[in-house]
Amino acid sequence: MARKKEYIEDEVIEKAMALFWRNGYEATSVRMLEKEMGINQFSIYSSFGNKQGVFLESIKSYRKKICSITDKLEKSNNGIIGLKQYFYDFIAFSRIDNFKKGCLVTNTFIELGEHGDPAIMHELQVFFNEIRSLMITNLKHDKSKSEKMVESNANYLAVSLLGLSPASKILNDKQLADFIETAFSNL
Repeated sequence: MARKKEYIEDEVIEKAMALFWRNGYEATSVRMLEKEMGINQFSIYSSFGNKQGVFLESIKSYRKKICSITDKLEKSNNGIIGLKQYFYDFIAFSRIDNFKKGCLVTNTFIELGEHGDPAIMHELQVFFNEIRSLMITNLKHDKSKSEKMVESNANYLAVSLLGLSPASKILNDKQLADFIETAFSNL
C-alpha cells in the first residue's frame, strides 16, 4: 500500500515557486527546495520527478497567481487603455510583499537564455505567447490599425513588457511610469 502524502501539493509548489522567483532556476538546488517546501528529497522525486518537474509545476502555479491581472486584461474592452493598465498592474503584481522580483517567466527567460532546458523554455514561450495574444486582442479594438500594425504593436509591447520586468526590480515608480507613458504614447 502506497504511503499517503503528508503535504498538500499546491502549498509546497507555492513555496517552491517563491524560492525559484527569488533565486532563479539554476541557483535553486534540490536541497534548497527540500528545506523551503518542508518535504524530503524522496517526496520531491516521487511527486515531481526532479527539480525540472518542480519548476514546471511552479510555472503552473505562477500562471494561476498572475491570473489576477491577466484575467482583467482578457476581459478588458478598452483597447490600448486596458493594455496600459495591465502594465501598471504588472508592476504592482511584481512587487507583492514589497519584494521587487519582476516576473518569474521573464527572469527565467533571461537566466536560461536560448539554451535553456527545452521543456522549461517551451512552457515559458507558451506563457509569453498567451500574453502577446491578449495584447493583439486588445489592440484590435482600434479599428484604424491594420493587421500588420496590430502585429507590430503587439511585438513592441511584448518586448517592452519583457524589459519592464527587470526594470521593475531596480527603478522607482516615477521612472517606471515614465517608461509606460512613453511606450504607449508611441502607439
